[in-house]
Amino acid sequence: MIAKYPQIYIRSYRHTLIRRRIMKTRNIPFSPPDISEKEIELVVEAMRSGWITTGPKTKQFESQLADYCNTDKVVTMNSATAAMEMTLRLLGVGPGDEVITSAYTYTASASVIHHVGAKIVLVDIQEGKPEMNYKLLEEAITEKTKVIIPVDIAGIMCDYDMIFEIVERKKELFTPNNDLQSSFGRIIVMADAAHSFGAKYKGKMSGQVADFTAFSFHAVKNLTTAEGGAVTWRNQSFIVNEELYKEYMLLILHGQSKDALAKNVPGSWEYDIVAPNYKCNMTDIQAAIGISQLERYDEILKVRNQLVNSYNEQIDRVFQNVLHLDHLNEYQDSSSHLYFIRIVGISEEKRNNIIIKLAERGISTNVHYKPLPLLTAYKNLGFEINDYPAAYNFYQNEITLPLNSLMVLEDVDYVVENLIEVLND
Repeated sequence: MIAKYPQIYIRSYRHTLIRRRIMKTRNIPFSPPDISEKEIELVVEAMRSGWITTGPKTKQFESQLADYCNTDKVVTMNSATAAMEMTLRLLGVGPGDEVITSAYTYTASASVIHHVGAKIVLVDIQEGKPEMNYKLLEEAITEKTKVIIPVDIAGIMCDYDMIFEIVERKKELFTPNNDLQSSFGRIIVMADAAHSFGAKYKGKMSGQVADFTAFSFHAVKNLTTAEGGAVTWRNQSFIVNEELYKEYMLLILHGQSKDALAKNVPGSWEYDIVAPNYKCNMTDIQAAIGISQLERYDEILKVRNQLVNSYNEQIDRVFQNVLHLDHLNEYQDSSSHLYFIRIVGISEEKRNNIIIKLAERGISTNVHYKPLPLLTAYKNLGFEINDYPAAYNFYQNEITLPLNSLMVLEDVDYVVENLIEVLND
């Protein structure tokens, strides 16, 4: 008997009960790394080569990433956080400046702004959609705004045409701090693309669209290097790509004029330190994992897209008031990184209880995200959740279902059928 949500949530329950009786309990982890023998073999090769820090495999990985993104250069680092922070520093962003990002994101999107001494400006999301409210974005721009950081949540790219239209409309407010900012002559758009590696916006790859794009290769990402990240940028007439690449190299390796690979040339021991910079380079061990992952990435995306399509079909067919994001539409193809659902009308407490019950059935889920103003660090900076009602409304009934390239379609069946039972427990 359907006890609690007969009209609101469930379209067809009898079929599920019959299938459930014959289904064995499964263990479905949320996002385990998809590591094959290829990754292991290339890591062993790197370790035996003597190059375990930044070396030939790192450079190879950067070149292959650039080819994949259809950009000229990629700089790999130890995280997307470092990639965003180093880009802000390269742009000369600091005290007295403002940088705008979403209130609905992981802390890294905002913490990098704090790291460079600029003011964090948070914008609420659209009602029912974890994407910045573009009207509020435009209203938040001041003469101090130097950078906007849109967040490609779940692998779905933001509306970059809209963002660039807003930037152009506010062009007269922009006052540059350094030569690179002067070259742009407007607010710079840096995509937090931690989720969107491999996604497309109007036929262009993530990495080709924003002025700068930061990727994450953390253990839970579609493509992993265990820990790692990268930044790339679109071709613009006023940017000399090789020179910009060299500036990044100085930033991420102590301001040293030569990396270990360059110093390894016989007689080339001498180097200079041109600035007291930072240390956030990628290693060849990490790059070896990434090279192997990139070779398999088309297949990884194919599997993830199939899982998303299966989730969509079943949820649309079975549920009335369970909503999901649009991973594929007329202007974009998602990277299918995360699968969000929202159960309309339930409280935060009820949502948390559903997560516990799914875990008891072997299904690991998550919540993406707790809005930044709910976190202690951002409360201490003066942010209040009441100023971000759409972000809170989205968060309170959001559940992220398991989605990873080690899953099979039967796992999706199991998740959906157990979700039905839990909602009617």
